[in-house]
Amino acid sequence: MKRSQARPIGQLVREYLREESLESPLNQYRLVNSWAAVMGPGIALYTRGLSIKNQTLFVQITSSALRQELMMRRSRLVDKLNEYVGAQVITNIVFR
Repeated sequence: MKRSQARPIGQLVREYLREESLESPLNQYRLVNSWAAVMGPGIALYTRGLSIKNQTLFVQITSSALRQELMMRRSRLVDKLNEYVGAQVITNIVFR
């Protein structure tokens, strides 16, 4: 390979993930795993069963007061989570 054709390994990995349709599932996995880091350990204690379907994050909350508080901040949470992952992964959050 000539030096002029050399590309960074990160770019090659991203291209491969896109070609194999693995980029979206990887970003979904990152978002679900980033919940505790974005929300903090206090809120993470009251959450269970995070899952993503059709760009909607489903979160089970064990505290009704916390559920109400998070519902009011839903759009900001969507933005924070997507920003943390670095991609538009979700468009909505449903609290159960």
